[in-house]
Amino acid sequence: MAGTLHTPHTPREGRILVVDDEVSIRKPIGIALLQVGYEVIEAADGQDAIRALGEGDNPLMVDAILCDIRMPRVNGVDAIHFFRTHYPSIPVIVLTGYPDWDLAVTLMKMGVRDYLVKPVTKQNLFRVLKCAVENHTLFKDQFVA
Repeated sequence: MAGTLHTPHTPREGRILVVDDEVSIRKPIGIALLQVGYEVIEAADGQDAIRALGEGDNPLMVDAILCDIRMPRVNGVDAIHFFRTHYPSIPVIVLTGYPDWDLAVTLMKMGVRDYLVKPVTKQNLFRVLKCAVENHTLFKDQFVA
């Protein structure tokens, strides 16, 4: 899903890839992000997310990835490994309903920016994503002539 609910005059906050197999989680997060100015791409699992990022000659560029861990087909850990290998500059934030601190440490060592446990408040989610997008934008700007 891609779309906007903000006005054309509202600056885009960034493009977020939301990866979660639970529609009841993915859709409300997507709507909430659209309402505050983000462009949202949704994926039902890691396989869909990998496909969305790498389709065609021009890979989809996103400013941050919000990713669940327990999903069918390609789980979050495998997807995150792919993201960190192929798109190391894109911040990845984990949003999971199953806290596992050993896994959190492992993922942080892989370069995951934040590890959030469901349920999370909108304010906390927005704060984490805003910081990730801002840092990604700063990183991108370092290479612009």
